[in-house]
Amino acid sequence: MPPSKILKFILDIESVIQELEQVIEINSRDYSKFSSNFMAVRTVERDLEIIGEAVRKITLIDASVSISSSKHIIGLRNMIVHAYDSIDPTLLWKILINDLPVLKEEIRNIKNL
Repeated sequence: MPPSKILKFILDIESVIQELEQVIEINSRDYSKFSSNFMAVRTVERDLEIIGEAVRKITLIDASVSISSSKHIIGLRNMIVHAYDSIDPTLLWKILINDLPVLKEEIRNIKNL
């Protein structure tokens, strides 16, 4: 079990990953459906923003916690917050399909330490 200081953020990330998996399923794992669904795109933006902030806080509290793409995750969070008008749904979808499963496994491993 990770230290209690970071456990809250681990649980937040787990919860958001579950929401993102629902978005994938609701859109039938179909990029066209996802990209034409304004609410789904906004949901993903917000959820990735939350993940980015949680990862940022984890790394500030304990730099030894290993999340392989932490710099990219935090950078995406900053892009969503500060350059929201330049976020491409294609990028979001690629993250959902390719990167989310990796993050899910890493978070599971951290939680089970």
